[in-house]
Amino acid sequence: MNVNGTVAEGFEPVREAFAANFALLGERGAAVAVYRDGHRVVDLWAGTKDVDGDIPWERGTAQVVRSATKGVTAAALLLLHQRGELDLDAPVGAYWPEYKAAGKEHTRVRHLLAHRAGVPVLDRPLTPAEAADPDLGAAAVAAQAPVWEPGTDHGYHAHTYGWLTGELVRRVTGRPIGEWIADEIATAVGADLWLGLPGSERPRVGRVGPVEAPEAAGALKIRPKRAVADAYADPASLTRRAFAAITPLPDENAPAHQSAALPASNGIATAEGLARCYASLIGDVDGGTRLFSADTTELARAENSTGPDRVLVVGTRFGLGYMLHGAASPLLSPGSFGHPGRGGSLAFADPESGIAFGYVTNGFRQGVTADPRAQALVRALRTVLG
Repeated sequence: MNVNGTVAEGFEPVREAFAANFALLGERGAAVAVYRDGHRVVDLWAGTKDVDGDIPWERGTAQVVRSATKGVTAAALLLLHQRGELDLDAPVGAYWPEYKAAGKEHTRVRHLLAHRAGVPVLDRPLTPAEAADPDLGAAAVAAQAPVWEPGTDHGYHAHTYGWLTGELVRRVTGRPIGEWIADEIATAVGADLWLGLPGSERPRVGRVGPVEAPEAAGALKIRPKRAVADAYADPASLTRRAFAAITPLPDENAPAHQSAALPASNGIATAEGLARCYASLIGDVDGGTRLFSADTTELARAENSTGPDRVLVVGTRFGLGYMLHGAASPLLSPGSFGHPGRGGSLAFADPESGIAFGYVTNGFRQGVTADPRAQALVRALRTVLG
């Protein structure tokens, strides 16, 4: 596989791991970017733009990043807090009075970010068209009764996180969250990422789809734990219901879906755009913009949830909107924070090493948090850093 792009001296193991993903792990088209101390040190791409096509991936090719969107969304809320416009310990109902319904009057803003709000499911799932309407999404989660007392436990809010956070941003700023992110994050740091894709950018976006991993001869087939398998198989489980909050699944390649703003799941970005965004959360980018203050960086990665996740049925750790390093995450070190996208993409920052990382792919595999292609790239980074 011909790998395009550049790596700084010492980062060659990342190029080798990236090439091996195509040779050994069934990668079709992907890109990876890494910043260190605010400067780009890895910028690689290879394969095809479309998972089922033959047009080459180019520098600047973008893809749907699924739940890696959540990290960018979290940055919006934390920036509002940093600017004094949003109190993380205030009741959500102080900004959004309708949210007090059905026993949720004591839900705090930080509960939404840390997956402690107790509303990972909807009693009546939304169709893709309904889900794309921010008014309908907000009304659905505002009316939903929690499945546990808010703040007392945690479970991954796969889809509802988007309507919860998106409406909060709209109530505080008076602006749609996609527009706010475009102006205050993407444009501010020069990052190619969008929540609500403009029509002018659509030609850059590749087609995504499922891919199967090749099975090496004699390799053991890794199966999920019985409890996890059972949870995904049971239509009545919180796991199935959380991921089915939008039913049927939207067509992620459809222009209507990509132009909508679903803050939990349909962001579109380049690998370089994700890495650049995260670089701005821990330092100055190219000697210029820094989005998070040092205090806000610490807030982002301060543990707010840990232990068995009531939705994912494995142990998870969350800061304020970000997954933290742990058994279920592919992050770099105990101090790093970020977010994967189901089946592929990953973005994170590691303040101790000064690393910011972005990986996007057009081939989605089974799994929520620990894709082996992303893990291989992170392992290569560890060898570089020593």
